[in-house]
Amino acid sequence: MHEIDCLGDMCPIPIMKLKQCREIKEHGGQIKLVTDHSCVVESIGSYCRKMHLKMETVEPMNGIWELYITV
Repeated sequence: MHEIDCLGDMCPIPIMKLKQCREIKEHGGQIKLVTDHSCVVESIGSYCRKMHLKMETVEPMNGIWELYITV
């Protein structure tokens, strides 16, 4: 699984980082994106719906989200 660290990143940087990750497109793998901004959760969710990707959200601690994205 590929991990994208977006701690401290505001939109649209996390979406740009996700678009650059070829692992999902080429291998059908899973990406874990970590963020500390709730707006990123919403924007990545919208992007995943648009691109027909599945996204699962986990909040392991208050204010930190792990987004698991798969084809």
